[in-house]
Amino acid sequence: MIAWHAAGVSGSFAQSVASEDRAPAIRFVNNPEAAPEFALQTLGGKPLSLASATGKVVLLNFWATWCGPCRLEIPDLIELQNHYKDQLQIIGLLVDVDDVEDAKKFVQDSGFNYPVAVATPQVRIAYGGISALPTVFVLDTQGRIVQKHIGLSDPRLYEIETRALLNLPIPFRVEKFEDTGEIFLKHADRATELPGVDFTKLSAEQKIAALHALNAEGCTCGCKLTLAQCRIYDSACAVSKGRADKIVAELRAADVAAPAPTPSDAPSPNPPPSPELRSRKSP
Repeated sequence: MIAWHAAGVSGSFAQSVASEDRAPAIRFVNNPEAAPEFALQTLGGKPLSLASATGKVVLLNFWATWCGPCRLEIPDLIELQNHYKDQLQIIGLLVDVDDVEDAKKFVQDSGFNYPVAVATPQVRIAYGGISALPTVFVLDTQGRIVQKHIGLSDPRLYEIETRALLNLPIPFRVEKFEDTGEIFLKHADRATELPGVDFTKLSAEQKIAALHALNAEGCTCGCKLTLAQCRIYDSACAVSKGRADKIVAELRAADVAAPAPTPSDAPSPNPPPSPELRSRKSP
């Protein structure tokens, strides 16, 4: 199986998952939500749904045959499925398929041992849109999304997460985090930071105002998301980046332009008693 050591994992993988105290850890979302169900047909014509994997850990892999990183991880996914075949279910969902027959041939020639289907637009939307490939959603045995990986990941991470969710021994701690849009974009309103947005020159009150504005205003790039969601979904989007920078700059400028209080406006160090207080003191 994919090599990892019971006493710990060395090298770049261990460094990439190490927390600030250098103790290696993996992270799962706190209070995970159920993964959106779907009803599809595999490339072989068999029904495919999440319900069919109830009680197993699920790796839901959005990929494409033309995607180089997607192709690179296939042998490791096949090995992982074979090793944990009774406890894990990998599901491949193809996106941007030009020729289904070519996809079928690729899957057959590559020796896939897990089901593959074509993801409908509705499925992609239900999972928040797929901004990059591969994208892997990790589901626990109750069908809840506990983690999401975008881009090519170290295959040992998938195995260690699988073992953790199966309550098998792992040389890592498990940390929990709150979803602020990383898993479900609808939770972007919980975010205190957004990719590519510099809040460092804002006061605490201004930052709150900026986040409110970014969650209230829609992006005009065509994504049909809020500015905050677009920054999380597509950090390379120049439209949401430009508008976010403008909102931050406007709030900063408004604070700089605010006039300082004049001496006459400043409160007296010894203000006269209020009428109510004077009335209490009068005989």
